[in-house]
Amino acid sequence: MENKLVNVTIDDRICFIEMNNPERLNCLSDRMCHDIVEAVKTGYESECVAIVIKAVCRKGVWSAGHDIRELPQDGSDPLAYDVPMERMLHRMQEVAIPVIACVDGSVWGGACDLCLSCDMIVASRDATFAITPAKIGIPYNASGIMHFVNQLGLNKAREMFFLAMPIEAEDALNVGLINRVAAPEELDQVLEEHFLVPLRRNSVMSISAIKRQFRILSKASSVISSEGFERINAYRTRVYKGADYLEGVRAFLEKRAPNFTGKASDLDTTAI
Repeated sequence: MENKLVNVTIDDRICFIEMNNPERLNCLSDRMCHDIVEAVKTGYESECVAIVIKAVCRKGVWSAGHDIRELPQDGSDPLAYDVPMERMLHRMQEVAIPVIACVDGSVWGGACDLCLSCDMIVASRDATFAITPAKIGIPYNASGIMHFVNQLGLNKAREMFFLAMPIEAEDALNVGLINRVAAPEELDQVLEEHFLVPLRRNSVMSISAIKRQFRILSKASSVISSEGFERINAYRTRVYKGADYLEGVRAFLEKRAPNFTGKASDLDTTAI
C-alpha cells in the first residue's frame, strides 16, 4: 500500500491539507498534485470556510517544487494547461473559499507558484521563496508569470525570475508576496488568531462571491492580443524543444551544474 502524500484534517470548519512526503522534500509530483486537488475538493464539499496548506518539512524545505524527474524530455510542453501541476494551481485559484498557505521553510520553483495561487500566505521568519525555472532551463508559462507580476509588480517579478535566488520572509512581506510573518514558534498561533478566527465568524457566501470577483478582475487586467499569445507560445516552444532545457533536466538528475549553451539570439528576434 502506498504511503499517503497528503494528510487531510477538518477542524472547526477549516480543512487542513498537509503535504507529507518529506523524503522527497514535498516535491510536486503528479501524484502529489492529484492528491492536493482531491483534498481541496474534500474541504469544499465538507462546507469548510477555508483551506490551509501546510507541510511536513525536512532539511528546512516546505516544498522543493516541481518533481524534475517527471519533466518531459520528448519535446512536449512541461507546463501545458492540463498537466497535473497546472491543474492543481487552477484548482487553488478557482475553489470558492479562501486558501491560506502556512509556510515554515524554504519554497522553491513551482511551490512558489502554489503559494501565490493561494489567497493569503502566512510564513515563519525563517521562510524563503524562490522561483527557479531559469536554473533548469524551463520556459515558464504566461499565467504563472502573471501571478508574480500582479502580486509583486514588474520589477520584483523580473528579479525573482531572472536571478532565481531566494528572497527572505521580510523581503517577501515588504513586496506583498506574503501577508504576515511570525516567529517560528508562533506560526500556528498567528494563523489561528489573525486568519482562521475572523474567517469562521464572517459570511462564507460573501467571501465566496468576493473571491470570484477577485479572480475575474485579476484576469481582466492581463488581457493580451491573439498575436501576443502566439508570440509567447513561439518563444516558449523554442526553449522546451531546445538543448538547454534537456541539459538542465539531465544536470539536475545527475546532480551536477548545467552547461547551458543557448543564446538569446536563438529565439525569434524580429519582434519582442
